[in-house]
Amino acid sequence: MAKAPATIKTASVLAFERKLANSDAVMYAGNWASKDNWVPIVIQEKSVRGTISNRLKNTLASDPAKLDAEIQKANLQKVDVASLPFHADTLRVVFTLRVLGNLAQPSVCNDQAYQTALSDIITGYARQQGFSILAARYAENIANGRFLWRNRVGAEAISIVVTTGSQRWEFNGEDYSLRQFSKPAGNLAELTKTIEQGLAGDSSVLLTIEACVQLGNGQEVFPSQELVLDEKSRNGKSKILYQVNEVAAIHSQKIGNALRTIDDWYPAAHEAGPIAVEPYGSVTSRGKAYRQPKEKMDFYTLLDNWVVKGDIPVPEQQHYVIATLIRGGVFGEKGE
Repeated sequence: MAKAPATIKTASVLAFERKLANSDAVMYAGNWASKDNWVPIVIQEKSVRGTISNRLKNTLASDPAKLDAEIQKANLQKVDVASLPFHADTLRVVFTLRVLGNLAQPSVCNDQAYQTALSDIITGYARQQGFSILAARYAENIANGRFLWRNRVGAEAISIVVTTGSQRWEFNGEDYSLRQFSKPAGNLAELTKTIEQGLAGDSSVLLTIEACVQLGNGQEVFPSQELVLDEKSRNGKSKILYQVNEVAAIHSQKIGNALRTIDDWYPAAHEAGPIAVEPYGSVTSRGKAYRQPKEKMDFYTLLDNWVVKGDIPVPEQQHYVIATLIRGGVFGEKGE
């Protein structure tokens, strides 16, 4: 690939639409043996006794009397909960995923020279590398049920069914690892090819993903938890769960985060495993960014070097850069 002209500068305004456009996931209850007669899971309110927080403990550490008084309090809280009914042993999670192409065309770019150079790079990647490696990883994150998050833990069995048009693929979620990616074969290879065609722009693809998780009668399930900063909106609750039309649900953002958990090309991947594709490799739950700018492995450094300086990253980092563009976002010089 030819070295980029020295006159190219980073665009101050640059944005890409996400190419993996997934919906929220709604949650139903039924039985593993029949897998029919699904009923919506509803969120209920419960009063529980909470524990004293470590922050409050540290705040009152200098006053043992007050700390002891807080410990003695009942600390009753109202929380949202969601569970399978006692006549049901299986959770069903359903969402749709649209795979879009035309990645070489940003949704916004205010510098024509930069846009041309970037488009040439994306087109060159598609021609030389192709989208098969990325598509295979997205497909495996569907097949392994990573998007189930806590609902996957301790399951008796996990079945994933993917449909598009007349095509249908079924996977045993326990056949696939969450720590490493396999070489696609059989149904996984076919799903990979379908996603690859969507990313390549041959045609957009609409997938319906249904996961059945055998947990046990009456077991708790885990929709997304809402972040509510306004105390008046909490109605006295310490935990509020997400619902769509009174059906327990998982945020589309959380589903998308699971699907793009394909980055094992960062320096500490052998220890931490795959992480979601993010410009700085940020993992909120761990309070850590695995692609620090000082290590020059973050998205912005790699992209600028590739487009502005003509320094081509190694193939693994090319995959990461392209996957970040597929993620979508605002990437210009003025910030994300």
